[in-house]
Amino acid sequence: MLELFYALLAVVLVSVISLAGIFFLFIRRKPLQHSITYWVSFAAGVMLAAAFLDILPEAVETASNVQVVFTTVLVSILLFFVMEKFLFWFHCHDEHCELEKASKHKSHKNHHHHHIHPVGYLNLFGDGLHNFIDGAVIAGAFMTSLPLGIITTIAVILHEIPQELGDFKILVFSGFTPGKALFYNFASALVAVFGTLTAFYAAPLLEHGQSLLLAVAAGSFIYIGAADLLPELHKEVEGEITARQLSLFIVGIAVIWIMTAYMPA
Repeated sequence: MLELFYALLAVVLVSVISLAGIFFLFIRRKPLQHSITYWVSFAAGVMLAAAFLDILPEAVETASNVQVVFTTVLVSILLFFVMEKFLFWFHCHDEHCELEKASKHKSHKNHHHHHIHPVGYLNLFGDGLHNFIDGAVIAGAFMTSLPLGIITTIAVILHEIPQELGDFKILVFSGFTPGKALFYNFASALVAVFGTLTAFYAAPLLEHGQSLLLAVAAGSFIYIGAADLLPELHKEVEGEITARQLSLFIVGIAVIWIMTAYMPA
């Protein structure tokens, strides 16, 4: 049960990250956007390194059939792609998508009837599902070992910070007040607790449940790092900023490599 305690503690810590949107209220947009760019570079390195250096090797080690592990990773990547296409389409990564529509809708709404644009509710639903998966991933990691759980939690936190900032922005533009946006974003983040509990009690009931859960986690990190984070870095073409991004990407990989090599098993 100690593993469950650590997993729940980690999930609550990750959930608190959903309050990162408060920075939008105190920091000017341009400096914040620049810092997010570098944060994404570091997060991409951490997530890919965690997947290939920690999670995937652990999944292979605990599995009786290695082929099933790699098949699960591939299927997971496919499923995350499908979910992002048909469910997470409202998670905007730039200014030219549903955010613009929501902003225009908000500016033309009747001020006597406070109306929330549907993209706000869709964002909460999609984010809740994403957080449920994060909770399950963290549970699987802590069920394997404490070091793996810590590394996985760090990777999830690094990914969550820029995402939660974006979620807060979407909720505000869709019609939520900043206070309500923070509250509902935090409530959505707490869905991760249910993901943790579900994984912790369901995995032992499934044959090779733990190794399959780790394979799903690896697929999740590989997809997020390679399909979501790295493409964001390609949007920057200035040489000096690109060099900084590359440096932070490598630093992210190095941090996980060092933790893997020197943390006690």
